[in-house]
Amino acid sequence: MTPEINIEEAQIETPQTRLRKHLIQAEALRLIPEAMARKHGAIPLQISGNVLHVAMVNPSDIIALEALATRSQMHVVPVKASAREVQDAIDFNYQSYEEIKKQISSLSLETEEAEPQVKLDTVTDAPVARALTLIIDEAVKARASDIHLQPQEDKLLVRYRIDGTLHNMLSLPLSTATPLISRIKVLANMNIADHHRPQDGHFSVHTRGGQAIDIRVGIVATVYGEMCALRLLDKSRAIMTLTDLGFLAQSLSKYEEMLKVPYGMLLVSGPTGAGKTTTLYASLNTLACTERNIITIEDPVEYRFKHINQIQVNPRAGLTFASGLRSILRLDPDIILVGEIRDAETARIAIQSALTGHLVLSSIHANDAVGVVFRLIDLGIEPFLVASALIGVVAQRMVRRICPDCGQMTSVPLVEQMSYQREIGEERKEFLYGKGCKSCSSTGYHGRSGLFEILQVSDEIRMMLLNGTTTTELREQAIKDGMVPLAKDGMLKVKGKLTTPAEVLRNAYSVD
Repeated sequence: MTPEINIEEAQIETPQTRLRKHLIQAEALRLIPEAMARKHGAIPLQISGNVLHVAMVNPSDIIALEALATRSQMHVVPVKASAREVQDAIDFNYQSYEEIKKQISSLSLETEEAEPQVKLDTVTDAPVARALTLIIDEAVKARASDIHLQPQEDKLLVRYRIDGTLHNMLSLPLSTATPLISRIKVLANMNIADHHRPQDGHFSVHTRGGQAIDIRVGIVATVYGEMCALRLLDKSRAIMTLTDLGFLAQSLSKYEEMLKVPYGMLLVSGPTGAGKTTTLYASLNTLACTERNIITIEDPVEYRFKHINQIQVNPRAGLTFASGLRSILRLDPDIILVGEIRDAETARIAIQSALTGHLVLSSIHANDAVGVVFRLIDLGIEPFLVASALIGVVAQRMVRRICPDCGQMTSVPLVEQMSYQREIGEERKEFLYGKGCKSCSSTGYHGRSGLFEILQVSDEIRMMLLNGTTTTELREQAIKDGMVPLAKDGMLKVKGKLTTPAEVLRNAYSVD
């Protein structure tokens, strides 16, 4: 007998609040399979006695209500929610790890002797393709920037990098590594028979939610087999603006002022993963217009833009940053973006380009903004050329944002209190920290923001470079000119309840 159906709106917390905070009971979720939830546009919220509260796009759909009641064997109480909210909640809460394992277990692997033939036969096998698709979908749902497939002695470890930190997500049998890697090689147009040399490639996918994702692939042989790293390039990130990156109002104003200079060089520095490329792309979005010829040379081209000419480095064809930059100068550019200044030759050509009427944007590795100036000098660029060409420098780091759903005031260790007091001049013992919830995968953090240190080359700094100066003297003058050091920028964001003292200490204090 079908349980009674109650279609009156439930007197519980609104679905908008519940779905946003992801306060969905696991027991309720287990009653309705994902396929049924998607079919009827409904997601279970909670169980109260013999009542199942369900958020639905159409709470008056009698057929859907009857199906949900029959499946759950409970009274169903629907609550109105928008289609977008229900879709996002289904994507977030239904995890496909068990389905991945199911697809993997159905793989029929041949013997070791038949291994070459197995690779060719299984790369298009539905279970392999399905498992890889689910792994990618789960990574996108988890906001991962990278997927690592790492063979161990007795298993294949699947790890996601979320907000800059790697998390172990799934362990699969080691025997599944070969068909999975082979499937990736086929998609990325790699040599499926080569298991010894490193290979690079890329492919594109659409997630179940319709999101377009470009994937950059790197594969290299390890002692336990081939390891694969997939970089997920969300195309929506290509349209980020400078205001999305986390600049303080004063710093943003200063940087936008430097971008308006018609020629010269602007450099962005920071370690790998600090968001340098994102900042450069956001700068291009500010500058892009039909009256300018904008040309980039990158390694690799991560995001593609309309009305911008993008060149990818290809050492095998003789196209390096230096040779490509020389060619660009013959193409009548107004603005040039050089992916990275790695050597003296590239640095010298970039400086010459900046001195001959072009605006040059690039990245360079250095510990802080002042360190960039001396890095150029170490590469053999004369101080008077640096003083003449350089408009300014942005040094940056990435910190994790406090989860908005589980933040609460927490007492912190003395070192965090002292670090905050040193930068802000304010004594505090408690700061906002995330306690951990489903929304942030129990990390207390959700998303990331940039820390920025902006050095604008003033007349005083130019004179110091011409007359000879030290790192300490140059830094003191830059701060006198208004530069906010990375550590202080971080603690200002702590004061604004954006991040935590621990994150600032972990990322910004390495430069002191």
